[in-house]
Formats: sequence, C-alpha cells, structure tokens
Amino acid sequence: MSYIKKPAARHPKMPTNAIGLTPRDYEGSMSTLCAGCGHDSVTAALIQAFFELAVEPHRLVKISGIGCSAKTPTYFVSEAHGFNSVHGRMPSVAAGANAANRDLLYVGISGDGDSLSIGLGQFCHAIRRNVNLLYVLENNGVYGLTKGQFSASADIGSLSKGGVANRQGPIDPVNLALSLGATFVARSFSGDKDQLVPILMAGMRHQGFAFIDVISPCVTFNDHRGSTKSYAHTRAHMHEVIETDFVPLRAEIRTKYDEGEVKAVMLHDGSTVRLRKTDPDYDPSNRRAVLDYLGATAARGEVATGLLYIEGTNEDMHSFENTVERPLVDVPYDVLCPGSAALDAIQEEWR
Repeated sequence: MSYIKKPAARHPKMPTNAIGLTPRDYEGSMSTLCAGCGHDSVTAALIQAFFELAVEPHRLVKISGIGCSAKTPTYFVSEAHGFNSVHGRMPSVAAGANAANRDLLYVGISGDGDSLSIGLGQFCHAIRRNVNLLYVLENNGVYGLTKGQFSASADIGSLSKGGVANRQGPIDPVNLALSLGATFVARSFSGDKDQLVPILMAGMRHQGFAFIDVISPCVTFNDHRGSTKSYAHTRAHMHEVIETDFVPLRAEIRTKYDEGEVKAVMLHDGSTVRLRKTDPDYDPSNRRAVLDYLGATAARGEVATGLLYIEGTNEDMHSFENTVERPLVDVPYDVLCPGSAALDAIQEEWR
C-alpha cells in the first residue's frame, strides 16, 4: 500500500464545489495497483462523486477488508477517517462505527473474494440490518493478491491464466443482495465513468444499505497460456539473476453506450463481456420484476448495469435498533457508563 502523496501543484482555474474544494482535495496517495487496473477507475469515479456532492472530508469514513480492493481507500480523500479491517470483516466494523456515530458518511470498499467467500456471512447480515453504508464491491472474478485463483464470482467456463476452466457456479452479488432485501442495488463497469459516478452519488444519498457491484477487470491475470507476453512464457525463456517481477503496462478499459443498448467490451485476454443498460421504462421499485429481468438478461449472456433496485422509504439499522439520535461519541462518559448501581437496577428489573 502506498503512502506517497501526489504533487501539491494544481491548475489555478481548477473548478471548486459548493464548499470551495477542488477535485484534488478528494485525492489520496499514489496508487500501487497494476497500471490499467479497473480499481483505479473506481477510485477516479469516487473522487468525482465526492467532489460533486461537496462531501466534507472530515465527515467521511472509509472502511475496507483485505485484497486489492482494500487498497482503494488509500487513494481517495486522504483527509477522511479510515479503517482497514481483517479479511471479510469490513461490514461488521462499518456497522459498529455507524452505530456509534450516525452523523458521519460511511463508504465500504470490498472485493469479490472479500465479500463472497470469507466475508459472505458479514455481507448478508449488513444487508439484513440495512446499515447506512455505501458498499462498493470491485468485482474481477479472481484473487489478485494471491496469483489469480478463481473467486466465488467467476463464471462457469471462464479460464484461469493457466488455461483451466472454472467448473463451479458463481455467486451473483446483485441477485444475492436483492434476495436478502437490499434497499439499493446497482451494477456498473469501472470503465463507464458516465454511469458509475451518478450511481455512486445516488448511493451516498440513499438512507440505508446501498450496494453497487462494479465489474472491474484485473489486467495482471487476464493473460493466457500460449501468449508470448505471459508470465509463464517469459519465466520459461529467461535467465533469472535476481528474483523479481514485472507487471506489463496495459491501457485501462473504457466504454460508453446508451440506455437499452447492449455493448460488447473486449478484455485484455481477448475475451468479451456483454453489458446492457436498463431500458428507459425499467421499473427499479418492483423487486420480483427486477429478479426476472436479471434472469432474462443473464440467459442471453448479458450483464445488466445501472440502478437496478431502490426502495423509496425504508428503515435503516438505527430505526430497527431504536438508537439514540445523539452520536455516542458526543454522549458524556458518565451517561454512557453510569456505574454498577445503574447496572444492578437494570438487572433487578429482570428478576
């Protein structure tokens, strides 16, 4: 993870938002992710979304787990609060922080490995509790930090960098979120900033759990057997004098398409993913119809993107738990901890 700050120089005519900050004020440290990684495109979209929403950096909380996705919070809003939790445990840490201080804005960044394997239970219960949180899942179908093994979101038939086909069915985080009752569900592509930024902004303004599945290609593990530029081929034909590694420079994948249109996007390994934006007459408030729509698009080999489902009125975790309006951080210690006599009185009520 990088802690090298970006140069402070900025253009004198750089735009400012409602609170007088520029896009540069929402940046973080220099990225150490692979050049062309889709996660960096997600970072750029988050920076743009926070700038346009005029978010006060000191009111933002960034929380992550483990994996390539866990590095993302380092690269935006350096003046915000941040917590890097253990693998798969980001949702419970976010829920605890939210319970203690409801006045802050919470952004959880996770990956398909972090959320759909070891953290699957935590992910499910954060949805059930409707934690007031923007939950961004950077989905690339592999474990990027441990050499590209299939993750739980890998599609049947997709090939590993060694040419092995995945035989296990995927967990679709969008269908899972819908089935568990999530109140805001969306999917986008890291290279489609025009779509992703507004979705992020809507998610930040949503009261409750806002889930966004972002298809974010991994440039390092999309190479394939038989390529003369692959890691395996290069190591088989070189004389190694010092143990090192090299990540080839790749261009990040971008695309742009209209509502209702299907767009085929070629990834770095030559494979393609077909994206469909929802139609203009699409109804995102009918959960059953949304599930049927997603099933139909998947049967055609398409990936639906856009705001897929939203509930206009809903209760969040604070409503369910009847928490106090005042953030616990502002409650005096003697009120939070009234002493053993108060505890004894409460215990007596249950005898």
